[in-house]
Amino acid sequence: MPAVQSSFDIPVLDDLDAPKQVSATTFGKKMVYLETYGCQMNVSDSEIVASVLTKDGYGLTHNVDEADIVLINTCAIRENAEQKVRRRLVELRSHKINVNPDLKLGVLGCMAERLREKLLDQEKLVDIVVGPDAYRDLPNLLNQATDTGQAAVNVLLSREETYEDIAPVRYATNGVSSFVSIMRGCDNMCSFCVVPFTRGRERSRPVDSILDECKALVESGFKEVTVLGQNVNSYRDEKQGTGVDFAELLYRIAQISPELRIRYSTSHPKDCSDELLHLHAQQANVCNYIHLPVQHGNTDMLQRMKRTYTRQQYLDLVDRARKIVPGVSLSTDIIAGFCDETEEEHQDTLSLMAEVRYDHAYMFMYSERPDTYAARKFVDNVPEDVKKRRLQDIIQLQSGISLESNRAEIGREHIVLVEGESRRSDQQMSGRTDTNKMAVFDRMDFAKGEYVRVLVTDCTSATLLAKPLGRA
Repeated sequence: MPAVQSSFDIPVLDDLDAPKQVSATTFGKKMVYLETYGCQMNVSDSEIVASVLTKDGYGLTHNVDEADIVLINTCAIRENAEQKVRRRLVELRSHKINVNPDLKLGVLGCMAERLREKLLDQEKLVDIVVGPDAYRDLPNLLNQATDTGQAAVNVLLSREETYEDIAPVRYATNGVSSFVSIMRGCDNMCSFCVVPFTRGRERSRPVDSILDECKALVESGFKEVTVLGQNVNSYRDEKQGTGVDFAELLYRIAQISPELRIRYSTSHPKDCSDELLHLHAQQANVCNYIHLPVQHGNTDMLQRMKRTYTRQQYLDLVDRARKIVPGVSLSTDIIAGFCDETEEEHQDTLSLMAEVRYDHAYMFMYSERPDTYAARKFVDNVPEDVKKRRLQDIIQLQSGISLESNRAEIGREHIVLVEGESRRSDQQMSGRTDTNKMAVFDRMDFAKGEYVRVLVTDCTSATLLAKPLGRA
């Protein structure tokens, strides 16, 4: 999952709260403003929504003042994300009342499924509520809301829907990297997670439709794909005779073009097979980077979280990964302050981090979500100030580890895929290494989408500073 920088210059899972907007304008019978909150899956879903609507004759705008319809694609993973979306809906409702009474306001995605009654009946914030498996029905629902003036709702979850036949509109992209959704839903039922309740059960998209989408991206000039799923490495297409698992799928994608880099998110340690690890080692364009969410460093806490592995089993997996994939970069997710967490258990998380030495980490405080196992069976009893202090402990430790990891890169060469200008200067370009580290270097005459060989000369805990050596 994407992230923003903390005060320690470390990615923290706060960018779930940051909106992503449609970047291109297309024209149609009515204009739609689409704003997305949450993870990469939500961005991918919004691209499906954009495709459904444009095919039905709607236009897209990045200016809310030009919109006839405003759709907010929402995230329910944390309370903070929900509260931010709710505040945004209040703003938009005020805009509708005071500026554009004909505006139709809709909520899509995870919050839509979970909070439809509150959003519609109690708070009367929206006209349209659409769950993550009902995007095909959007044109009908918009017509219904417009023609009748009544709320239009479809939040039914599906055991079949994968949107395999819909070509996404790549509105939230740099033109170099893109997301490809390969499965939907999740069967893991981790005790802290609301995803199975908002997105339903796992179902995998057919192999051929995935490969066709990746081929189309390559033909359009894209150089990197990130394949997505709530538990991406549990992918399996049973319709392919003996079945195609995740490792086989990645291998087939890798054969499309040697210049196409392949990443994936988000994975579960229980499904990180040795076969998958060997694929990383053998296939040059499958990136040398693995996201392995641990969530906690104490076995008893992992059991409470229903993570299905022990601390030692996770560490054994890390050892195998580093033996099979030399130089592999590892990242993780960590939760501070889960139910009943003691100081000793918190220290176990810190000791695991110190032992594994992740290159990146996505770190956040526990936020109780309704309907989850934890909400039903446990008490969210770690005080807020203790959660915050423990999170800072985790961030500070990871800051030092990340800085040490990046300092070890000084003097090394890397091939970087240029993603665009640096945020701080138009005289510099930026892009990621194979190991998912961001590098900044003088722009010279390099263009987006080119591979550039660089020499690392300096660093921060989040960024490699490099000297360009030429095109790779």
